Amino acid sequence: MAHIAVVYHSGYGHTQRLAQSVAEGAGAQLVAIDAEGNLPEGGWETLAAASAIIFGSPTYMAGPSWQFKKFADASSKPWFSQAWKDKLFAGFTNSASTNGDKQITLDYMFHLAMQHGGIWVGNGMMPANSKAATRNDVNWIGSFSGAMSQSPSDASAAEMFPGDLETGKQFGQRVADVARRLSR
Repeated sequence: MAHIAVVYHSGYGHTQRLAQSVAEGAGAQLVAIDAEGNLPEGGWETLAAASAIIFGSPTYMAGPSWQFKKFADASSKPWFSQAWKDKLFAGFTNSASTNGDKQITLDYMFHLAMQHGGIWVGNGMMPANSKAATRNDVNWIGSFSGAMSQSPSDASAAEMFPGDLETGKQFGQRVADVARRLSR
């Protein structure tokens, strides 16, 4: 069975809630990046042992949070030794705006994974893009490169849309499925 880690930063709790949904779907271990951009004790070892790493960050000012970027810069140590080469990678993000330039955050994560010699897993879900689609549908934002969610700026993490959380869960399941198939 593949060991999967979800490493994420959350500023206001929304990205954490999405991370929990992704981890639930993947059967993954959560590794939270703190408010200073640091991993908890044992965090680097968890990532080293993982066969798949799923990145998560809110989208702030057209990119990931500075705390996530600090983690990304600190990952130069495993990069130098190619310790994460051939691991599976995936990513997710949340922002207050429907678009909010979330794709740039996912692109950042993709390129980070490519720097590490990783293999990227997209979400593999069809978008909810018919006239009948609602915010509670799976992949209502229509992302293909990772999971995206939207939380209004005046909404608490408890008010996140069920479709976004289900998208996260199914996204995590997809990463786990791919990891299992590749580990045979």
